[in-house]
Amino acid sequence: MQNLFRQILLRKRPTGEPRPSDFEPVEAPVPTPGAGEVLCRTIYLSLDPYMRGRMNEGISYTGTPNPALGSVMVGGTVSEVMVSDNPGFPRGTFVAGYDGWQAYAVSAGKNLRKLDPKEAPLTTALGVLGMPGWTAYVGLLDIGQPKPGETVVVSAASGAVGSVVGQLAKLRGCRAVGVAGSPEKCDYVVKELGFDACVSYKTEALLPALRKACPDGIDVYFDNVGGDVLAAVLKLVNRGARIPLCGLISEYNATEPPPGPNLRPLLVNRVLIQGFIISDHGDRFPDFLRDCTAWYRQGRLKCREDIVVGLENAPQAFIGLLKGRNFGKLIVKVGDDPTLTSC
Repeated sequence: MQNLFRQILLRKRPTGEPRPSDFEPVEAPVPTPGAGEVLCRTIYLSLDPYMRGRMNEGISYTGTPNPALGSVMVGGTVSEVMVSDNPGFPRGTFVAGYDGWQAYAVSAGKNLRKLDPKEAPLTTALGVLGMPGWTAYVGLLDIGQPKPGETVVVSAASGAVGSVVGQLAKLRGCRAVGVAGSPEKCDYVVKELGFDACVSYKTEALLPALRKACPDGIDVYFDNVGGDVLAAVLKLVNRGARIPLCGLISEYNATEPPPGPNLRPLLVNRVLIQGFIISDHGDRFPDFLRDCTAWYRQGRLKCREDIVVGLENAPQAFIGLLKGRNFGKLIVKVGDDPTLTSC
């Protein structure tokens, strides 16, 4: 009898907010790797906001077609090599890859990155030392170009990207101000991560609270959400401000384009706003990994993870992510972690 493993497929393309019925759990035979390939057992799956866009029909922001209906949901993974015909990845190697929402996958090794659990917990490869941290590093340092003494504001400040942005701003000698969805999240980014201030947009009047937190205006705004937060920030930008545009999570479930903010301050204050996709910046990954691994090991870069157990719970967790229900980097524990460590 063949061994079976679980996958979660894209069953329907959502209109507005995704629903559990848009996902289809199935079981399939565990595949056998061919020449030069490895069989990977998924330990952790990353859940990230960009996945909502990949559920739509058409071409993704990366310029490639979105997954077809009936295909495995996309996603970053941390796995253990169980069977190998590739000398570069012997059995027992831990790897970061992009195997999606499934418990096993076969790979030729081209897009796998070896992980050393002695350097950092495996989960960090999906968060502070993975794509979210890399996004924060490139977006803030290369596009935001913060200077000592400047004020850096970041939305979704307790999330996987925003939490790193604020900490990097502090390492650059800046005043770091977060915007988050609850007083609890604001307390975390100030007391645990070292931000100078944080505004809870759900419990405070946004513009007055931001003005109080940024008495000298805003020099860099790292935007993860768009919408009302961006509109408020534009009223406080300084001349020559920079806006790395990373995400627009407030709009991902919209069925019609939302009304935009007044962009006149961008003109008057000569503001640079630049959208970016982290996959375009592969040349910066070695620098990011070197710097952020060192800062993490020194305790200067901290992280928080929100871990959900069981691949079957991934759809509901992802729906909650788009509503801001997670607290920290959202990860699904798919299988046993032999290293028995976490961030």
